[in-house]
Amino acid sequence: MAASMLCRRTAMLCRTLKGLSCSKTVLFADSQSGLLLQTASYNPKPLKLNIREPYIPDKDSEKTPEWQKTGRYDRKLFGRYGSASGIDPASLWPSHEKLDKLIAEENEWHPPLEVMLKSIEAKEKVESEKRLAKEKLIAANMAKMPKMIADWRREKRDTKSKLKEEKTRRAKLLAEARQRFGYAVDPRSPKFLEMVAELETEDKKKKKLMKRRLKEEQAAPPITPPASL
Repeated sequence: MAASMLCRRTAMLCRTLKGLSCSKTVLFADSQSGLLLQTASYNPKPLKLNIREPYIPDKDSEKTPEWQKTGRYDRKLFGRYGSASGIDPASLWPSHEKLDKLIAEENEWHPPLEVMLKSIEAKEKVESEKRLAKEKLIAANMAKMPKMIADWRREKRDTKSKLKEEKTRRAKLLAEARQRFGYAVDPRSPKFLEMVAELETEDKKKKKLMKRRLKEEQAAPPITPPASL
């Protein structure tokens, strides 16, 4: 009985497959519940390709892409189809302006050997001149070094001497203030500052008087001794 049922199902499947179109895909699977069939129809449109004749785009048509209207694409077509592309070979050469630009770029990035040698020679000459100038400057500075060291030491001694004199003057002023007021005075107090200004004024007057006397003595005629009898 099982064998007869399997035969009937096989015959039914064969009749179903014969009735289907060749363009339909059949998917089937056996299960306990029975036979599952699924068909999918796909009718693609025939692709119209003209393989025998070359494809030459119409540059006047709006449907033609812009990249097919360029000179680069023309060179590609002429390289593939030759004269059958209908492209004038003279139009593929660069214009005079473009050719001059290409030559200038070639000379800039790939100069001739003579130009490169001259450039290297000029660069070495400039570097040599810079090195000689630097060595000359170093030699001149080395020659000045003893005098510079002596000047630096003299300035250092003068600075040290001035600091010592200022310290002595400050101590003298503090002692003068202590003697005048009878107590130690803060050097930042108005009394101390007034006293310093007063002493500086008196000192200026003394220096001015001494200068005047010295000038009068130099201007006075020399005293001639009396003649001996």
